[in-house]
Amino acid sequence: MVYKALFGTFLFVFFLLLFVWFSSESLIARMMRRTFDSMDAAARQRVHENRQLLTDFQERKGFLHRIEQRLMYCGLTGKYRWLTSELWILINLIVSGLCYFAVLIISRNFVIALSVLAGIQVLRYLLESYLMSKNYRAVNENLMKFLDFLGNYSITAGEVTGILKQISKYMEEPLRSVLDECYYEAQTSGDSNIALLAMAEKIEHPRFKELVRNMEISIRYSADFTSLVRSSRKAVREHMRTRQERKSMVNEALVNMLILAVMSIVILIAVEQLIGASMQEILFYTWPGRISVSVIMVIFLLLYHQIRNLDK
Repeated sequence: MVYKALFGTFLFVFFLLLFVWFSSESLIARMMRRTFDSMDAAARQRVHENRQLLTDFQERKGFLHRIEQRLMYCGLTGKYRWLTSELWILINLIVSGLCYFAVLIISRNFVIALSVLAGIQVLRYLLESYLMSKNYRAVNENLMKFLDFLGNYSITAGEVTGILKQISKYMEEPLRSVLDECYYEAQTSGDSNIALLAMAEKIEHPRFKELVRNMEISIRYSADFTSLVRSSRKAVREHMRTRQERKSMVNEALVNMLILAVMSIVILIAVEQLIGASMQEILFYTWPGRISVSVIMVIFLLLYHQIRNLDK
């Protein structure tokens, strides 16, 4: 019995290794390796071009840049260094395609499969937006502390990135990571200016971007950091005050959205009682109902987008 178990284990391991070997030498595996290598090369080339644009003070544009920005702002590229815009698009296409065909095979309904596909994309967008908002609030809460630490140092142009490294241990994410990355990039490349400009691109908060860019200008022209920190404190306090006012507007907008949703449900229930037909069947199993639900979802998504912009 023991010999049979050992022999079976040996056969299993043998065929498993044979399968892995065939997979590694197959045409599909070679094509996948070439695809990933080309995507990695394109990502490296884009990073090089981005650094050149930062040097020339030119604004980056394009679809891939917008995706890269969202990935940076929500913290995914900071956590997963291998994640690029091209790979993120590929992962989304594969996951969406598998879910779509799985639902289509199970339900045999094109509309349901398409609705699931749209729902996956909406959930992805909402998750990214939630992570971006979370990081934005974290930077906003740590910005004054960051300025206080900067004010405690007698900063010179040559040691600014080293001071950022010392300050990073007292900061929360995502500031801690980007400050460390700025220090290591400056040490590796020997160019503190580009390291600072690259750090500004990794954070969504406009006051942080403005502060870092002013620090880069101060390094270039050997300006006084003390006045920079003092003026930045005033700007951040003003930003906090206006943000608090906008926050009250956001709360009011959320209450209005809730009232609108409740009123819509009450109206639908009343209409159902009047016409004697199921509103669920009308909304989800007829084309006018599906179009109406889609329009309502789009309206709520646009409202959510506007509320998120107000909260910044």
